[in-house]
Amino acid sequence: MAISLFDLFKVGIGPSSSHTVGPMVAANQFVHQLEDRQLLSSVTRLKIDLYGSLGATGKGHGTGTAVLMGLEGEMPDLIDPSRVDERVSQIEMSSQLKLLAKRSIFIDVAVDLIYHRIDRLDFHANGMVLVAFGIDGEVIHQATFYSVGGGFIVQEDEYGNVALVEDATELPHVFHSAEDLIRLCHEQDKNIAQIMMENEKYWRTEEEIKQGILSIWSVMKSCVQQGIRSEGILPGGLKVKRRAASLYRDLTCKTRMDMITPSLGAMDWVNLYALAVNEENAGGGRVVTAPTNGAAGIIPAVLHYYWEFCPRSSEDGVIDFFLTAAAIGLLFKENASISGAEVGCQGEVGSACAMAAAGLAAATGGTPEQIENAAEIGMEHNLGLTCDPIGGLVQVPCIERNAMASMKAINSASMALRGDGTHYVSLDKVIRTMRDTGRDMNDEYKETSRGGLAVNVIEC
Repeated sequence: MAISLFDLFKVGIGPSSSHTVGPMVAANQFVHQLEDRQLLSSVTRLKIDLYGSLGATGKGHGTGTAVLMGLEGEMPDLIDPSRVDERVSQIEMSSQLKLLAKRSIFIDVAVDLIYHRIDRLDFHANGMVLVAFGIDGEVIHQATFYSVGGGFIVQEDEYGNVALVEDATELPHVFHSAEDLIRLCHEQDKNIAQIMMENEKYWRTEEEIKQGILSIWSVMKSCVQQGIRSEGILPGGLKVKRRAASLYRDLTCKTRMDMITPSLGAMDWVNLYALAVNEENAGGGRVVTAPTNGAAGIIPAVLHYYWEFCPRSSEDGVIDFFLTAAAIGLLFKENASISGAEVGCQGEVGSACAMAAAGLAAATGGTPEQIENAAEIGMEHNLGLTCDPIGGLVQVPCIERNAMASMKAINSASMALRGDGTHYVSLDKVIRTMRDTGRDMNDEYKETSRGGLAVNVIEC
């Protein structure tokens, strides 16, 4: 299936692309189906069942809130995050939900929105079933959706099969592996960013692509600035304190000379960028899936490093960064997964680390072989990374994990650029290994909060 860069980098709200962005889109799609079938005026009640990871950690990840907002017609890229909590409180207190902001129906959130903490549906760990009832209590419409990572959703058809739509798009440069991609670069005498640009031009003009990328970069920068300005305790009950604002004050009080050796200068700033984004994500703020919300801080942090600390940084370099990172992200999505509920955090933080490493290598002049090597290093050293967030919240260890992976991405690019691109383990083999490791990983360690750190911290 042909996927655009702008499918991987989507503007949305925290704290999770799988648990917030995807379910909001699914709920919005469901209520539009009701309207298209001229059933909206007949709806008297809704029932929402959340399964698998959505049921196990949906409360901490804001899934119920996302579904309610989607049913009222909101979309992740347009909703005002500052009004979400107030509106949800109004729905809960009044027991009134306004479908598509048009038709009010009764809803008892505690009864009609059900989190199935153990049960899961067969196709994917992130499953949800929405049912609409008519005046006499009969089912007038039912739909099953799966949030498969990065805000992507798929829907079952009437026979219970996942309705994957075959994409007949014929892109100029087709690749299904890193090996294919490098071969294309040599055959076409183009770099990875140029290959991706030619493909993206199927949907948009080159100018629209560049402006779209710079718009995404602007949202990322705004997210960092908002994170730097925000203080206090993150919601959810763990009482995790925001650190980005105090870290920023500390860093801006020092001169660059003070920071060169004692505080490792750039590392402190990269940590700041990543923490700022992921604290915003944890607080339900506006972020960019990159390629997921749980890993949303890595690419912005590495991009800020490129912009602030690389001497020849430019907007052209930023564009090359995004195009190259997207090419690597497509390989992970097609050949493995970017869903923490499916393959663990290696699919989120690991893929983002590889994408960021590749993007940085490209923006600083790396060859296709060096870029592939950078991505391989970034992913190889995230293999087996579990997803066991404490309390089902995208806070611990998720926020710090983004900072650690950002530094790992920078180091991966540096190591690759010091070589000639030849290396023992290929990116394709690492992606397959990640897929197989995720398949073998116990479900307790895949965004269910039923094992690992999530359990041991509570037990202690």
